[in-house]
Amino acid sequence: MLQRVVRLLGAAVSPVVVVAAAGQTLPLLPRGVIVTHDERENRGPLEALRVGLRELPEDIDAAYVTSCDVPMLVPAFVGRMVQLVDEYDAAVMDVDGVHPLSAVYRRRTLPQIETLLAANRLRMADLLEQVNTRRVRAEEMRAVDPELATLRNLNTPEEYQRALAGR
Repeated sequence: MLQRVVRLLGAAVSPVVVVAAAGQTLPLLPRGVIVTHDERENRGPLEALRVGLRELPEDIDAAYVTSCDVPMLVPAFVGRMVQLVDEYDAAVMDVDGVHPLSAVYRRRTLPQIETLLAANRLRMADLLEQVNTRRVRAEEMRAVDPELATLRNLNTPEEYQRALAGR
């Protein structure tokens, strides 16, 4: 799924940064994809966000953040989220709860991320509470992703097979 997600992201943003767990082996990815690893183990998505934002080229101010288990990701959804971050520090999907791994984060959130990690506060929700966050509603995204397929993550082989079959 990672190869598919990277390909879809690459249609919307550049560069694509992949943050893997420390020591994790990845499949072959397209040329130009920046690959890095968590610097500290077992720190979750907040650590990955810290590492990923630091790896961005200096002329990139914000990053769309997702997990690798969203093979139905719609590139236009990503583009729209990047537009909606506007003057905010973050823009996050808020559909049946907050989706911190379907969000855009600005590089300027790094100090808050560092502070949270130093305090062993690993919840992405804690970051979203501390920074100027725009909560994006479903109706704002339906024009680019009518079924909100981008939010559908697949966690089991059975879910993956159902998705392949169009169910």
